[in-house]
Amino acid sequence: MVIKNVSLDIVCGITSKIPDTGRPEVAFAGKSNVGKSSLINGLMNRKALARTSAQPGKTQTINFYNINEAMYLVDLPGYGYAKVSAAEKEKWGKMIEGYLHKSKELRAVFLLVDIRHKPSANDKQMYDWICHNGYEPVIIATKLDKLKRSQVAKSLKEIRTGLGLPKDGKILPFSAETKQGRDEIWALIDELTGLLEPAATED
Repeated sequence: MVIKNVSLDIVCGITSKIPDTGRPEVAFAGKSNVGKSSLINGLMNRKALARTSAQPGKTQTINFYNINEAMYLVDLPGYGYAKVSAAEKEKWGKMIEGYLHKSKELRAVFLLVDIRHKPSANDKQMYDWICHNGYEPVIIATKLDKLKRSQVAKSLKEIRTGLGLPKDGKILPFSAETKQGRDEIWALIDELTGLLEPAATED
C-alpha cells in the first residue's frame, strides 16, 4: 500500500452507533502500552496521528483512520493495565464487542502482543474472545527491536503456544523503531481487504 493520504475520520464513543463506512476495515486490539498507536502511526507513515501515551488506557474510543479513501485502520481501546473502574472496562468490552458484531466491513482483527514476554492471561482472554466473536486474529509481536535476533524464534514459539494458535495461525514480528515487519503487515492487509495493487505489466 502506497500511503497518499490519511485522516482520522470517525471517533466512536460508548454511546455512538457503529458506522457503516462502506469501505474495508481492519481492526487492531492489544493490551495498554503494547505499542498499538506506534504501530498504527508506523503503518500510516505518520509520527503522531494516532496518539501515543505513557499513560495506559488512553484510547477510550474506537478510532477510524481513513487510508487513501480506500479503507480504514480501526484502533480499538487497549485492555489490561488501564486505571479505570471495572464498570468502565465493562463498557469498553461491550463497545468492542458491539463493533465486532455490527461492523459490516470488518475483514480482519490484528491482536498485538509484546514479543519480550509470554502472553498474559489478558492476552489469552482477548485472543479467545476475538475467536468467540467469529474472527481468527492475526498476531503482531511488537517491540521486535528490544530482542536479540537469536531470541526471536523462541519468543514467537512461546507466543504461539501461550495463545494456543493453530498451526496456520499468523504471527508477524514488528518494530516501531526500525519499521521492520511493516511491509509484511501491509501485504497481508492488502490481501485481506482485496486491495492488492495490480502487478505492473511489462510492455
